[in-house]
This record gives sequence, structure tokens and C-alpha cells, in this order.
Amino acid sequence: MPPLRSLVFVAAALMFPAAGQDNDQPTARFTGGTTLVLIPATVTDPANRFVLGLQQNDFHLFEDGVEQTITHFSGEDAPLSIGLVFDASGSMMDKMRTSRQAVTQFLKTMNPQDEAFLVQFSDKAEIVSGFTSKPEEIQNKLLSVQPGGLTAMLDAAEMALREMKKAKNPRKAILMVSDGGDNNSRYSAAEIQSLVREADVQIYAMGVFEPTIFLGLSKEEVSGPRLLSELAEQTGGRAFSASDPYDLPSVAARIGIELRNQYVLAYTPKNQQRNGNYRKVEVKVNKPAGIPDLKVRWRLGYYAPGE
Repeated sequence: MPPLRSLVFVAAALMFPAAGQDNDQPTARFTGGTTLVLIPATVTDPANRFVLGLQQNDFHLFEDGVEQTITHFSGEDAPLSIGLVFDASGSMMDKMRTSRQAVTQFLKTMNPQDEAFLVQFSDKAEIVSGFTSKPEEIQNKLLSVQPGGLTAMLDAAEMALREMKKAKNPRKAILMVSDGGDNNSRYSAAEIQSLVREADVQIYAMGVFEPTIFLGLSKEEVSGPRLLSELAEQTGGRAFSASDPYDLPSVAARIGIELRNQYVLAYTPKNQQRNGNYRKVEVKVNKPAGIPDLKVRWRLGYYAPGE
């Protein structure tokens, strides 16, 4: 798909809570020398509707081509810890109102047990609201956000990943509203890619693509939207493109709903070598009788632990 200009991306870290384990550990988790890998998966039909009600035996999971035994399975909604990262740079001037509306629509999908924090960024990133279970507090903070300055998007992503370690819920999501082009961060794209892989995040991107918008922009600003799209595909998320900024709120609401309609598969790899290598994961679903072909999106892999 073409690069996106105005982007919203969601990163969700999904894991089963286990006694004696911290919620901020990555996918490859350790218990007595054993690794437990968690893979979130979304299943849709040809009409792009969520397919619910599937059971554990409907799924087949492979690592580097070898089928694995699914030991844990969940298809139920659970409380979320949400990080909202909002772009307040000058490039968001014409999109500020619809971007606020997009966040509001996403917040409407929150449950009472959920919690959220808000990071805003322009020349630099800052936390303007810590974790709260009251969506209206986040909305009030958004009203005071005024656009101006440069875009430290990658620094904001790093700050949100770090803040998320304080989350009380095992399921975590980060929603970022941005134009997707960074021009003022200390962190590089490669460093953020590495942090995302280690944190086991699922990324969604939503944006408005304007064919002439890239004229006169730096390499980093042009490649930012493409980077987010690549991360979305790699982590089992999706990149949404809206032809009109006014479509952003409805797409943001869909992202929130999708986070409530995912399956989480867990397995202990048959390959227990601790070599730090990247391992490819594939998920297949048995198609129920009378249902057209299904589309499955999942996290495409993970890094094995090292010695």
C-alpha cells in the first residue's frame, strides 16, 4: 500500500498473567528454563467481519515450519492498559480536530476495568496524564493540546513503551495519532524497531494519504509512514488508509473494537535452543463448514532468548 501521511497506530502487548512474572516481559517468557510464546491473532471473513466463537482445536500454529502444540488459548475480552500518544506538532494543524475526535471514538470502546495514559509530542515528548480509568480526564487534556513545532514521534513511542511497564493489566495497547513523519527524535527508526520486537507489540496504522504531501520533506519524514505500515504487517496489525481526514474517527473506533475481538494462542516451542535467533511463526485456521475463506493476521515471529 502507499505510504501514509496522517497515522494512528496501535500497539498491543497481549499476555497471559502468570504467578511470579512481570507484565512487561516480552513474548518469550521464562519459567524454570522453559519459554512460553504468546501470539495474538485476528480472524475476519471476506466481508471484513470478525469471526468469533472459534475454539482451540480450530487453530494450527507453526514455528519455522514445525507444528507446535497450543497449550493456552483465549478468545475472550479482558481489561486493557492503554497508552495514547498524540502528535501536537505543526504538521497536525489541519488535522487536529478530527484527530481529537478519533481518540474520543477510541476511548468509547474502553471498559470500566481499563486504564489509559496520555503522551503528547512536538519538539519533545512528555507525559501529560498518568494512568487513569476515567476517559473524560484524557479528553480534557486533549482539549488543551495546541499544534506547533517539530515532530519527535520516535521519542514519544519510546516513552510510551517505557511508561507501559507501569500498567496493571496484562493486556496492553498503545494508540498513536501522528502524521507519521519524524524530524526531531533522538531515537532512530532502527532503535524503535528493536524496542518493538523486544516488547512484543501489535501495531495498527491509520492515515490519510495525500499524493503530493511528500514534496520537500526529509527522508525521515517520508519514510516514517512506510515504517509504521511495515511494523503493522510484521506484528499482525493492519495499516488503514482513509481518503478523507473525517474518516479517522470511525476507523479509530474500529481499531478499538478489533482489540476486543482477538484470539491469543500460547505454546512452548519444541526448539528450546537459546540462540537469540528470529523465529518465524505461522497460524492456520480450520474453515468451518459453509463459511467462505477466512483471513488470519498474527504476529509473524519473535526472537528466541539468548544464553
